[in-house]
Amino acid sequence: MQIPVFTVDAFTNRPFFGNPAAVCLLENDLDEDLHQKIAMEMKLSETAFIRKLHPEDDFARSSCFGLRWFTPANEVPLCGHATLAAAAVLFLVQKNKNSVLTFVTLSGELRARQVEDHIVLDLPLYLTYPQVLQEVEELIKAAVGDMVVQDLRYSPGTKKLLVRLSDAYERSVLEELQVSAQCFLSAEKTGKVKGLILTLKGNSSGKHKGYDFYSRYFAPWYGVLEDPVTGSAHAVLSSYWSEQLGKKEMLDSIQMMSKSRTERLGFVWLGFVISQFLFSAD
Repeated sequence: MQIPVFTVDAFTNRPFFGNPAAVCLLENDLDEDLHQKIAMEMKLSETAFIRKLHPEDDFARSSCFGLRWFTPANEVPLCGHATLAAAAVLFLVQKNKNSVLTFVTLSGELRARQVEDHIVLDLPLYLTYPQVLQEVEELIKAAVGDMVVQDLRYSPGTKKLLVRLSDAYERSVLEELQVSAQCFLSAEKTGKVKGLILTLKGNSSGKHKGYDFYSRYFAPWYGVLEDPVTGSAHAVLSSYWSEQLGKKEMLDSIQMMSKSRTERLGFVWLGFVISQFLFSAD
């Protein structure tokens, strides 16, 4: 069986920026173990598998497909950047002319549409709740050391821990922070955390003014030490920062990696519709 595989840089309009995902087009059913083996071979944070739901479906003409995501370690219930990559392959490579594409996934039906030179995704919005520090104190220590934590939240819908650093810190502090994410595996004792978000309020003035918040994301539990630009993390961040900033229509954000890897910087524009949020990305 021959499987077309594409590599797409999501959340950017420049090659080798943003977050890369592999996209596989499945003409026929694929053995379960091959999904994971292909993802391991690709060695990207996520590999997306688009499958036809009916024998008569066509990648260039149909509007609804199945979609699954695999890290090199296991299957995940939601991945924003690989969904964006999947939509890009269908719209731009397969020349699918439908105005809206629907993906049937473990997180329900997700929709993608082209708006001028962007692709917009409708993804779930996940709420966060206050997290008791003592339960995750060792994990926080492993992540940020003695840095001041202003807020601590947990998203049960995604199993992500959100750590907001003090507003006194500048963007450069988050960007230059050296994090050994592999240590998170032994430091996390509750068994409920599968992703860790570090976030910081944006600046209203200065060199980087105009961004509502900054973030970094780590998921060693899924075999991803650090992810450059993460849709599922923004499904949590958008809910949190919308509430904190009192903004209900649009948020601008940057997700970054360590200072030595800023070539993978990604930009995300977030809008809101009731219990969903909208990604706008090049």
